[in-house]
Amino acid sequence: MTPADRLAALQGTWRTLRVIRHADGARARFAGETRWDGGRCVETGTLSQRGHDLQASRTTHWQATPTELRVSFADGRLFHEVPSGGGTAHHDCPPDTYILHYDFSAWPRWSIRWRVTGPRKDYRALTRYGPVSR
Repeated sequence: MTPADRLAALQGTWRTLRVIRHADGARARFAGETRWDGGRCVETGTLSQRGHDLQASRTTHWQATPTELRVSFADGRLFHEVPSGGGTAHHDCPPDTYILHYDFSAWPRWSIRWRVTGPRKDYRALTRYGPVSR
């Protein structure tokens, strides 16, 4: 699947579940939806951590190039680049480092594994996406 085909296949709304495991043993869970509209991606849902539920959202922008998908923050700064068939992406946020692994092998269900390390952050996360009935 080309990057343009992948971006086209993402269009619409997906169920989203993220489990976050901090190195200190704390856990958090995000449950909600992710909606792609063109290159705009908006996650909305509930973040549950330490006995509290908070409404949470995040916006990113996705762009297909001939070889990859570029993911940018809402303000336009590059976040990372996703290989066309999935695989490992990298983001430096000094002094922390993000390693993400995109797995599209069970399409239309897919996932992102996160490993974030550095002096400010130390956690692992798994985000799973599944189609919403259309």
